[in-house]
Amino acid sequence: MVVDDDPGFRRIAGALLTARGLRVVAESPDGASAIAAVREHRPDGVLLDLHLPDDDGLSVARALSREGRPLRIVLTSTDASTWSDEELASAGILRFVAKDRLFDTDLNALFSPTA
Repeated sequence: MVVDDDPGFRRIAGALLTARGLRVVAESPDGASAIAAVREHRPDGVLLDLHLPDDDGLSVARALSREGRPLRIVLTSTDASTWSDEELASAGILRFVAKDRLFDTDLNALFSPTA
């Protein structure tokens, strides 16, 4: 699942994930609809933007983690990450990947439910 307020980025990220053999089951432009979409579509993973119009990605990740179902959350942004691995993990985030590094990242390893 891809969560980003920019429809162009959602389209590019979806195409990149699909090209890597992953299936995008939903897209959301904000945190509230992302939480509803996770409940409806039950994805294995979420590519989650840090800056959303209604909330920040860390808060959305915390809410998704409280849903009680294992979910692989990867936070992304054009901003550099200023959080430690421990801070990300405490929010339920597997990893931070800058948007300009997504193409070079092993997305299969990050999102595969068997990884």
